[in-house]
Amino acid sequence: MDEAKRHEVGMKIRREVLGDEHVDRAVGGTNDFNREFQNYITRNAWGDIWTRPGLSRHTRSLLTLAMMVALNREAEFRMHVRAAFNNGVTRDEIKEVLLQTAIYCGVPAANSAFHAAAEVFREMDEKKKVNSKTRKRL
Repeated sequence: MDEAKRHEVGMKIRREVLGDEHVDRAVGGTNDFNREFQNYITRNAWGDIWTRPGLSRHTRSLLTLAMMVALNREAEFRMHVRAAFNNGVTRDEIKEVLLQTAIYCGVPAANSAFHAAAEVFREMDEKKKVNSKTRKRL
């Protein structure tokens, strides 16, 4: 697959996993400084790795969450908590991943991740309530 095709496929997968709102924000913030990086992650992370047939998106989401805990990357962790739901991951599965990280990454890392995930869940639940009320009025 050539670079342009990998970028096209990568953008499709990126949108399916992360959602249009997030990707539109990221793309909208593209400038001369970060343009090459945005293209790089779209082609390589999303167009190459996330499209590989060896693991399902569900499994890739679970692995990514664990790695974000291990690396203490809270902003990316939060983003991938949201994205995980687009790949069929449940809250209980996220809980199990975080319990596993407590053993292998340390209790402080897992504790921070539990707090961050709970905040993301609250935000998602609140957004769902607002969207539900809006739909009822229409």
